[in-house]
Amino acid sequence: MGGGARLRAPGAHLTPRRLEDLRQVAVAAVEAAAAVARDWQQRGAALDVAAKGAGDYVTAADRAAEVAALEVLRGGAPEIAVLAEESVQPAADGVLPGGLVWTVDPIDGTTNYLRGFPVVGCSVGLLEDGRPLVGAVAAPFTGGVWSGARGLGARDRAGRPLSVRCHPGRGVVATGFPFRRSENRRRYLAVFEAVLAQAEDLRRAGAASLDLTYTATGSFDGYFELGLSPWDVAAGSLLVLEAGGRVRDWGGATAAVYASGDAASYRAIIPVLEGFSRVNYYVGPSGNGSKMKFAANLLVAIHNVAG
Repeated sequence: MGGGARLRAPGAHLTPRRLEDLRQVAVAAVEAAAAVARDWQQRGAALDVAAKGAGDYVTAADRAAEVAALEVLRGGAPEIAVLAEESVQPAADGVLPGGLVWTVDPIDGTTNYLRGFPVVGCSVGLLEDGRPLVGAVAAPFTGGVWSGARGLGARDRAGRPLSVRCHPGRGVVATGFPFRRSENRRRYLAVFEAVLAQAEDLRRAGAASLDLTYTATGSFDGYFELGLSPWDVAAGSLLVLEAGGRVRDWGGATAAVYASGDAASYRAIIPVLEGFSRVNYYVGPSGNGSKMKFAANLLVAIHNVAG
């Protein structure tokens, strides 16, 4: 388990054994969704594509994968409520429900899925009062499965622990473009240009759950994006936390990140962001004492800052 800041301990009813059981349920759910995603693509079945918005698609495979994941969740933990991208949405005011709630993204990266680009994730997170408690992410076309639970660490399919770490050079940072909301472009581009000037390179693969996961594994040195949903960030953020990173609101509120859905991560973002005056979200390692500023409503996941 990494050495980053931890969220408060789970409720007393959530023993380590119960958390481990819930982690296994989440893993089974993402594996069920991943199997459906693979099956639909291998069969070449008609996907019945519908547009939810500009560049935002849903397919029959998304719906079938979600049904498979929900069946596992309801069988393994029927008492826990669910937020699912294709069927069960948050309240109109955007407030997350209290208590325990599963978040499900059955196929994260649907555009990639439609085009045969294998960067696709299946993501299941468990929030407790708006904060991540359990998370699992599967990559159906590359075979990866990663999971964790609060205080129990995060691991890959083989049981190897995840740990954020530094690499030589100025860092490689993942991102996602704000294609759904054009009003975010100016704010995003200002940050993009600043990070591009500081980082060694950037990656834009198109699946937020995997961007966060690969930040947790140390493959990426960071990640930033605007306008995500709870099911995009809940599981991946849990992995970052348990791998030694931090996820918190830049103003100090650790839960707002999961309601707003804006994300980013990178050690070199620390000096870059000093020039931005409107503060909101920060995700990163514990104990470095850095003060960071960023455009409003930007969730950041930053790990393993050196010095």
